[in-house]
Amino acid sequence: MLTYVFEHNGKPLYEQVYDNIKEDIVAGRLRPGEKLPSKRSFAGNNGISTITIQNAYDQLIGEGYIYSIPKKGYYVSDILEMNRIPRESRVSYDIEIPKDRESYDVDLSSNAVNPDTFPFSIWARMSRETISSQKKELMEVSPTGGIRALRSAIADYLRSFRGMLVDPDQIVIGAGTEYLYSLLIQLIGSDREYCIENPGYKILANIYRQHRIDCKYIPMDEYGIRIPELHQSGADIVHISPNHHFPSGITMPASRRYEVLAWANEKPGRYIIEDDYDSEFRPNGKPLPTLFSIDACERVIYMNTFSKSLTPTIRISYMILPVHLANRFYSQLSFYACTVSTFEQYTLAAFIRNGYFEKHINRMRLYYSRQRKRLIESIEKSPIREHCRIIENQSGLHFRIRLDTELSDEAVSRALAEKGIKIQAISEYYLTDEKPDAHDFIINYSDVDVKAMPAVWETMNLILGGENK
Repeated sequence: MLTYVFEHNGKPLYEQVYDNIKEDIVAGRLRPGEKLPSKRSFAGNNGISTITIQNAYDQLIGEGYIYSIPKKGYYVSDILEMNRIPRESRVSYDIEIPKDRESYDVDLSSNAVNPDTFPFSIWARMSRETISSQKKELMEVSPTGGIRALRSAIADYLRSFRGMLVDPDQIVIGAGTEYLYSLLIQLIGSDREYCIENPGYKILANIYRQHRIDCKYIPMDEYGIRIPELHQSGADIVHISPNHHFPSGITMPASRRYEVLAWANEKPGRYIIEDDYDSEFRPNGKPLPTLFSIDACERVIYMNTFSKSLTPTIRISYMILPVHLANRFYSQLSFYACTVSTFEQYTLAAFIRNGYFEKHINRMRLYYSRQRKRLIESIEKSPIREHCRIIENQSGLHFRIRLDTELSDEAVSRALAEKGIKIQAISEYYLTDEKPDAHDFIINYSDVDVKAMPAVWETMNLILGGENK
């Protein structure tokens, strides 16, 4: 007869019975085929109820540790093929996980947002109001393209502040642009020829590579992607950031934009993927018109994200499809579930609809404009001004500095890293073997402590000045 000692530790009795029997089975003290006590005798022997034993037996049956034969009783299953890992054991395998980003005293490459600038109190209030007023909607599964409320809010915002006329049903919401790129590849086809700017966003190249697409890399000049090489590439789809290219910071002029549109209109099936990732933060004047807004032939797919305008951790992005592609999306890919939680979608929709997003953008434009100005002034007042030239185009959240040095870009980055300062060169973003040492470095100022920068410039000056001695 099985006899166990049960503890008054808050754990239900049936779970304690279950744990003890399971442990005896796994340890081999109860052998396969061995009959277990009846519920009545087991309960009487241990001074507990038959319902407790029934619940424990039902759990063991559900997990395959025992089985029952009607009118005969309960028996131990043969679990020889189950993993017999002791309950208190720990395992450690040689699994290589990429290291987290190394810690630096100053990181000039980070796209993080200063926590003090995020509207936490308003976001919390929108969240509470969403929970209290939209309980039914929060329990409904989001449509594949995202909830209508958010898509409508985005369409209204784009009409008011970007001059874009968009049907909400053209908008597809997703958890990050990387996910939306993958959807686009499935929508347009992996058998097409894709090309991206060089230098460019390396993660984008990796996404295309993972989809087994042999992506072509088109060089750039001071106006953006080069049109002759685009024609020569044989590409069907070109992926560009005309309003503020990363990493060069180039803004494509109107003449080059119309050349790219003309390329797309030359042959059926050509598309332009317009990545407008940080266009809201143009310090002076209104944001530049999008390619999407001047496209009359349904050739432009527009991409944007709230990662720059709110925070990278929010992971909400969207794309706007030409009408015929939107119809194709819902015809072929509507089996996909929206990857953004309904709760977050309704909260963001309320945040936009009530005007808080507009106010946040205006406040952040002023904040970043001042941040940019103070950072540039700190360079101009520092000794490093003798060894660098500032290259900026009054757009986005980063600019470039060109260093006067004989050191390689890698040597400069390594020397600064040893001093706790992270900086990345434009050459690190070239996607081909040819990586010119132009000595252009990215200064991302979205989360930089300007007060700490004089020491950074002093350190940089010592490195470059020591080279010239």
